[in-house]
Amino acid sequence: MDNSTKTSRARSRPLLSNEELFNQIRLLLNSPEDDLQAAIMKELLAGTLRLHDSHLDILDLKIVNRAVKELRHAFRVFHDYRNRRKVSIFGSARTALDDPNYQMAFQFSRQIVEEGFMVITGGADGIMRACQEGAGRENSFGVNIMLPFEQGPNATIADDPKLVTFKYFFTRKLIFQKEANAIALFPGGFGTHDEGFEILTLAQTGKSDPQPIVCLQAPGCDYWDEWYSFITGQLLARQLISPEDLSLFKITTSVDDAIDEIRNFYRRFHSIRYVGRFLVIRLKSSISPEQVAGLHETFGDLLSEGTFALRGPLPEELDEPDLANLPRLAFTSNRRSASRLRQLIDHLNAL
Repeated sequence: MDNSTKTSRARSRPLLSNEELFNQIRLLLNSPEDDLQAAIMKELLAGTLRLHDSHLDILDLKIVNRAVKELRHAFRVFHDYRNRRKVSIFGSARTALDDPNYQMAFQFSRQIVEEGFMVITGGADGIMRACQEGAGRENSFGVNIMLPFEQGPNATIADDPKLVTFKYFFTRKLIFQKEANAIALFPGGFGTHDEGFEILTLAQTGKSDPQPIVCLQAPGCDYWDEWYSFITGQLLARQLISPEDLSLFKITTSVDDAIDEIRNFYRRFHSIRYVGRFLVIRLKSSISPEQVAGLHETFGDLLSEGTFALRGPLPEELDEPDLANLPRLAFTSNRRSASRLRQLIDHLNAL
């Protein structure tokens, strides 16, 4: 049995007795009707009972059970750090210590921590080890995967409470994306491309919140240059992606440029939220009415109707009281191009 399996079992909680289970269900059913969390828990409970009614195979039930356990544990681990920004970092587990990309990953992580970020890596060797050595144990998360080779936790993150070990890639990738405020990609193999293309797909389709995505390669390395040639020569040339999709990511051979890309993304932009027909962009600092008026000429294609407007929080946003004082730019979004939304955010940051 490997250390990750032992740790996982040690952290698992004992099963509830029937009486304890009945008591918890009774409390849940007696919760107030306006308790949103309880309402969702009731729906989850009902969904679980429907699984029993569906007469699923044992393997299907094991997949559902394991996935829920993995997500529940990961959410609990990340919960206490939800107010700190994080960057998810991908790259090869096979990168050697003397590889310039290893040194670049170490330096990037050290500098991004100085900007107030924590780092999330797969927790293994190579690029992942470099990043966690650079960031330090206290600023690192590891989201490891059970594999027969190559993927044991590195010394920096091993046995740390912020190390989570997954059986399934899909639950692991969900955590990588959900908890990240920025993405950094270093040269890597199939896994790096799998994760990188999924990140880009979620960004392009608007299934993830806007965030900076940087592709780093050491000076003299052409890894991402060759990748970019494929993207432009095949995907763009065949009109399989749009020209504005290229603005979703930045390729660089400079750690400082990568740090600037992430820092500048959050210069004015804070976060977004969809409220009914409105897309609300929360800002750290406001822009002038004249600058708002100028948005119509450049970004009017993002509107389904109406205009861009500065305003305070919508009533539905009052469930986030810590953000109530932030100025807002609100508009009725046509939701057609997340890449154009990214360009709007870049424009707001540059004003």
